[in-house]
Amino acid sequence: MSLVLTHAYYLFEDPKEAKIMKPYPPLGLLYISGYLNKININNYLFDSTFSNQKEQLDYIESKQPTMIAIYSNLMTKVNVIKLIKILQTDARYGNPKIVLGGPDITYNIENYLKAGANYLIIGEGEETTAELYTAITNRTPVSEVTGIAFLEKGQIIKTPGRVKMKDLSDLPLPNRADIPIEKYLQTWKDNHGNSSMTVSTQRGCPYTCKWCSTAVYGQTYRRRPAELVVEELAMLQKDYNPDTIWFVDDVFTVSHKWIENFHEEIVKQDVKIAFECITRAERLNNEILRLLKEAGCYRIWIGAESGSQKIIDAMDRRVRVETVQKTINDANKLGIETGTFIMLGYPGEDEDDVKETIKHLIKSNPTHYTITIAYPIKGTSLYTEIEKDITVQPDWETTTDRDIDFKRTYSKKYYDFAVKHVVNEVEAFKTNSTYAKINFKIKSFLAIVLMKYYKLTS
Repeated sequence: MSLVLTHAYYLFEDPKEAKIMKPYPPLGLLYISGYLNKININNYLFDSTFSNQKEQLDYIESKQPTMIAIYSNLMTKVNVIKLIKILQTDARYGNPKIVLGGPDITYNIENYLKAGANYLIIGEGEETTAELYTAITNRTPVSEVTGIAFLEKGQIIKTPGRVKMKDLSDLPLPNRADIPIEKYLQTWKDNHGNSSMTVSTQRGCPYTCKWCSTAVYGQTYRRRPAELVVEELAMLQKDYNPDTIWFVDDVFTVSHKWIENFHEEIVKQDVKIAFECITRAERLNNEILRLLKEAGCYRIWIGAESGSQKIIDAMDRRVRVETVQKTINDANKLGIETGTFIMLGYPGEDEDDVKETIKHLIKSNPTHYTITIAYPIKGTSLYTEIEKDITVQPDWETTTDRDIDFKRTYSKKYYDFAVKHVVNEVEAFKTNSTYAKINFKIKSFLAIVLMKYYKLTS
């Protein structure tokens, strides 16, 4: 009897990610493996990040697992589907029970089961994986395992939802020992000069942004004690010596009391390591910014999504544009790098909203920013709102939610060039070079011309 945990992200087969070269380990799988180890369930981890499907299949064949648990998300779904079809049809892999988990599962149950999965884990995976594996190996009824879905005589069976872990202090650390951490660190060093590792301190997000999925951890707030988090940082520094830490939490400063405790533990345990995090503008103030900087924070990502209050309100972001601008300015003044996220093409966004976003980025002047075009993730409020207006619904097995399009104010092409317009206007503002400023302005003008063309043809 054996259990294999894996995923289907292959770094070198993704041209965009291979260019960026900022890979991180599959933290969710590592947590499940750590939990299984704690309760003495033997398991094998195959981290596919630096590998390929052939090597992955060779590994699975060598283990002949009773059960294989595969993590699936929006980015890896297509590869996951290909993998499970091979495992289901080729006897050389031992005919394992195929179990899928991850954020893409909850609202695509029928699709994944029809694609060949035997069982789906809905929500947090540690306890459910352990109980499902035990039921399969002991041949006891899987229907008694909470938090799963499966097919029985052609009908979808969903067992009652699993109660989420309340006390995260007993959660074992991720099993980093069984994957090639050194490859991750060296890849970062070779491409960016500094290495980075990920740490999770909390589960769930209490906010209601319409475009964001809370499929795994829910709209909750549960957190590991600050003392244990800092102990983990000390351990990572001792064992791996990363240059920086990336806290993967949705809203790192949601609790000011926790941040105070975290700062106290950093000082008490004498841990000195640079880190970056994500948070919301209204959950920062000058005192929290000071504590973060003293604790080692060198960069904060602050959600904005738009410079238009109309669009922010439509997203149910529950924040003022002015608050975001002030908070980014305050962090900049304190010497902390800032980053922000922008989303164009949200339902109802028009030309004036795009202009407001340019003004917002210039006024707030973050050190870094990213821009994406809005897309609906199934299960979110955004998806529900635009479902009747979907204009492009591609084949589910061979595409992702990113490929879905819907009726917007203007065509998607308009927003493709709106991204170029925003970027070039902001970069023209940021540069001190006259030549570069002229070049950015020319590119921006060309983008405006094409925006007007696609506006007329929308």
